[in-house]
Amino acid sequence: RARDVGAGAMKFDVNALRYLTRDDFRVLTAVEMGMKNHDLVPVELITQIAALRLGGVGKIISTLLRHNLLHHERKHFDGYRLTYLGYDYLALRTFLARETVSGIGRQIGVGKESDIYVVQNGEGEELVLKLHRLGRTSFRAIKNKRDYHSHRGSPSWLYLSRLAAMKENTFLKILHEHGFPVPRPVDGNRHGLVMSLVDGFPLTQVRELDDPETVYMEMMDMIERFARHGLIHGDFNEFNVLISKDGQLTVIDFPQMVSTRHPNARMYFERDVNCVRRFFRKRFNFFSERKPDFEECLAEREKDLDVTVAASGWTYKMAKEFDRFVEHKPEAGETDDEDSEDDDDDQDGDEEESDEGELEGGEKSGDAAGAETEPLSAGAAKAGVAAAAAATGAQATTEAAARAYQAAMASALGAEGEDSAAADPGAPADGSEAGADESAKVPAAAESDAASEAGSASGRDAESVGDGPNAYLAHDFASVATRSRAPQLDDIRRRARRDFTRKVRNGQRPTKSSRNTVKSRAKRQVANEVAGKSDW
Repeated sequence: RARDVGAGAMKFDVNALRYLTRDDFRVLTAVEMGMKNHDLVPVELITQIAALRLGGVGKIISTLLRHNLLHHERKHFDGYRLTYLGYDYLALRTFLARETVSGIGRQIGVGKESDIYVVQNGEGEELVLKLHRLGRTSFRAIKNKRDYHSHRGSPSWLYLSRLAAMKENTFLKILHEHGFPVPRPVDGNRHGLVMSLVDGFPLTQVRELDDPETVYMEMMDMIERFARHGLIHGDFNEFNVLISKDGQLTVIDFPQMVSTRHPNARMYFERDVNCVRRFFRKRFNFFSERKPDFEECLAEREKDLDVTVAASGWTYKMAKEFDRFVEHKPEAGETDDEDSEDDDDDQDGDEEESDEGELEGGEKSGDAAGAETEPLSAGAAKAGVAAAAAATGAQATTEAAARAYQAAMASALGAEGEDSAAADPGAPADGSEAGADESAKVPAAAESDAASEAGSASGRDAESVGDGPNAYLAHDFASVATRSRAPQLDDIRRRARRDFTRKVRNGQRPTKSSRNTVKSRAKRQVANEVAGKSDW
C-alpha cells in the first residue's frame, strides 16, 4: 500500500491507489493495451481484453472515471483513454510490487517534461521518482524537436513519455557504469524512473561561489568527457547541474542526449559550452578564454557510448554497417576458422559443378576455347586476395579485392558465362599458366588493375584518406559494405542454381520474378543460364 509520507501540496494524489482492486487495474491495463492502436478504446474492446470472469466492466469504468484515471470522449467516437494519473497508477503499482517504492513524499521539481518526487523504498531509503509528462502546453513542439517517435507517424503523448523514460534510463545506466557524475539508476517502468537522491541543489539557485574558476573548469571537463565518449548532453546548463555543499557536481536530465555523429552535433556542443560561459559571466562575473574544442574532443575519442545506447544521430543504417564491420573485422587467431570456411566453400563449389555437369549431360565445363584449366577455388581466391592486399599494404584496395573475390567465386561455382564475371574480371590464382588462351589473361589484367589502384591509394596522404576519429566510419564501413556484396550475390546465385536445377530434374518450369531488385536480377540471370543448357 502506498502512503503519503510527506507534507506539502501535491498535484499527484495517491490516496485512491490503496482502494483500487485487482479488477480495477485489470481494466486500466486493458485500456493501456487498447491504446496501442486506438486513440479511443471502445467498451467492447476493453471488455474483451480485460476478460473479467464476473463482468462488471461498466461499473469499474465508472469508478476509474470518478478518480480521473480515465477520460471518456464521445464527440466523434465513443471510447476511453488513459489520463496521466491513470498511467502513473500503473507505473506505481509495478514499483510497489517490486518494493522499489513504498511511500511517496513531496514534489521537489517540476519542468516542461517531467515531475519529480521524493519517494521511499521498503528499507526506508529516500529515492527520487521522475515521471515524464510530455505534451504540456509549454512544450508541444517536442514531436519536431526530439526523435523519440522515430519513424512512427503520430504517437500519443503517453507513449512518447514512455520512450523518453526508457532512453533516460539507458543513458543513466551506461554513464553510471563508466564513472560519470550522474544519479544511480534504481528502477524504471513505463514513463517512471527511480534513481538515487542527490545531496545538492541546482546551480541556478547558487548566488555566490568561493572558487568559480574551479567549478567552471570542472563543468568544461564534463562537456569534454562526454564528447570523448561519443555523447553530447544537449541541455547542459545551470538547471541540469546539481552542486553539493562540498562543491561536488552531478549532471541530470539526459533524454535529449545526442551522438557526436549527429548532423548538428557541433551546434549542440557549442551551445552547451556557451550556456555555461554565459551563466558564469552574468552570475559570478567570471570569464575565461578556456573552452573545449569540438574537433579536439573527436580526435581524442576514447569510447563509442553513442553506439552502445543508440543515441540520436546514430542511425539504423550506421548501426547495420557497424555490425557488418565488426562481423568481418579480422582478428588474431582466425586462420583456422577461415580455412574451415574455405573448405566448405570448396565443397559447395564442387557440388554445384557436379549438378551442372549432370544438367549438361556429362559435358565438362571449361573456358571459351575449350582448354582444360582447373577452376579457381573459393579458398584460393580468398587467400590470393588477402595476399595481394597484404603485399600492397593499402586498405584502399578493398574495392578491387571485392571484384576479384566476386569473379573468383563465380569461377569456382562454374559461372564463367555470367555477365558479371565478364564485366568484373577476377584476380589470378597462384601458379596459373600464362598464354594458355585469352581467358588466362583476364586474371593478370585484374591483378594489374588492383595493383594500380593500390598504388594510387597508397600514395595518398593521411589527410586525404582521413585519420580523424571518424576515419574508420567513413572508410572501413564503406569498404566492408563493398566487400560484403560479392559473397551475398554468390550465395543468391548458388541457391538459385541449386533450386532451378532441382526443378529441371523434376520436370518443372522455374518461375522468374519481374521485380527490379538485386536478388531478382541475380535469379533471372541464373534462370536464363539454366534455360540455355536444358530443354524446357
